[in-house]
Amino acid sequence: QVQLTESGGGLVQAGGSLKLSCAASGGTFAAYTMAWFRQAPGQGRVLLAAIMWRGNSTTYADSVKGRFTISRDNAKNTVYLQMNSLKPEDTAVYYCAADQALYRPVPSPHTTAYDFWGQGTQVTVSS
Repeated sequence: QVQLTESGGGLVQAGGSLKLSCAASGGTFAAYTMAWFRQAPGQGRVLLAAIMWRGNSTTYADSVKGRFTISRDNAKNTVYLQMNSLKPEDTAVYYCAADQALYRPVPSPHTTAYDFWGQGTQVTVSS
């Protein structure tokens, strides 16, 4: 069983930066497409960024494009989310997720496509 553990959340002022980490244990990390989602109060879980298992191609939601960067280190079984120019509307619980399907040509935006989830880490951006 794969376990994902997020860290790096916290309170930051608008315009600031945070870097989230998600460490994986168990499974074959290099074979998973990894993604970051977030869920604000009263809203659904939304895909922010994903990085493919093969080729490391990335995809971003329009709301974070140019501000957030996803990366992975397969040697450390870790995926990162560098978040810059944070805004109050970025306040949410952030989750990492792993998709073990190898056939997808691009990352899926649907939560149901992801097999493993972390417990989430809170990010709060003050104005």
